[in-house]
Amino acid sequence: MTDDMNFTLSKEGEEKIGTLLKRYPSTRAALLPALWLVQDEAGWISDEAAEYVAAKLDLPAAEVYGTLTFYTMFNRRKLGRHHIEVCTNICCWLKGSEEILTYLKAKLGINEGETTEDGKFTLSTVECLGACGEAPMMMVDLEYYGDLTHDKIDEILKSLN
Repeated sequence: MTDDMNFTLSKEGEEKIGTLLKRYPSTRAALLPALWLVQDEAGWISDEAAEYVAAKLDLPAAEVYGTLTFYTMFNRRKLGRHHIEVCTNICCWLKGSEEILTYLKAKLGINEGETTEDGKFTLSTVECLGACGEAPMMMVDLEYYGDLTHDKIDEILKSLN
């Protein structure tokens, strides 16, 4: 850990971390909720934020980094205002997720893993969103959208500000 940590949470975030530490039997048990809290407030988890969490929870930084790299729900880079995640698991793939991804790339003018120039959208793929009955599907931020078509995607994108 570095001594010159630049990352800090808001006063409310600091209070929430304090509440988490009282709620869980060990600081290790509070790691996932603490990381989620940081990401919720900052939008992503920088190295400085990871070290901040390690210091707050009195855990080795390596343990925090190991957790961050294991769980795909944590963003290790700054994302656009809206994060579009297209499911690529077998059910969605069989129902056209590859074509949906191709359409989104063309529509947004970016490739997977990129953010639009205006910072509005980041496009990613995920292994499974757990809603196979609505394939093909995607998640935008934390909202699920299934049975996707070009028209439905156009409506969804139009509705996002």
